Amino acid sequence: MFLILMLCIVSCDSKKTEDSKEIAEDQNEEKFDDTKLEDDSEFAVATADGSMLEASLGELAQTNAASSAVKKLGQQMITDNKKTNEELKALALQKNITIPEVLSDRSQKKYDDLAKKTGEDFDDAYTDFMVKDHEEDIDAFKKEADKGSDSEIKLWAADHMPVLEQHLEMAKQTEKTVDQSN
Repeated sequence: MFLILMLCIVSCDSKKTEDSKEIAEDQNEEKFDDTKLEDDSEFAVATADGSMLEASLGELAQTNAASSAVKKLGQQMITDNKKTNEELKALALQKNITIPEVLSDRSQKKYDDLAKKTGEDFDDAYTDFMVKDHEEDIDAFKKEADKGSDSEIKLWAADHMPVLEQHLEMAKQTEKTVDQSN
């Protein structure tokens, strides 16, 4: 009996350490392997993870930032990314795509790294991350909008480009403001 209990505990613990993004990708691969929707599902998974991270970091900015401009950027990230994630969840449900519900290990590590910083150190690291992250997001959304297989996911990606471009400009301006005040 003790051996069975220990095996149950060990197997439960091993499931907790699995990466949410990998779990979603594996489930989608089983559903869409060798179909055109596989790449679209990878885009949806990555977008959901990135959007959750940006919202979480925006919340962190409300407590760890020194600059009011950084806090304003963070609030915009909370508002817009929560909306984006709700829209993405609805689209994913419609397309039978599994998306993560919690941060991936990689995103959690980034969050944890930034959570250790406060004040000007946080402001510098956060704005630098927001600029680089949005540049990468824009590239991924352009690729999906141009080369995606599913017409609705392609359209969704194209429709969100202006918001991403606005976020990038806001992040660049905030980074410039932070650099000038240091």
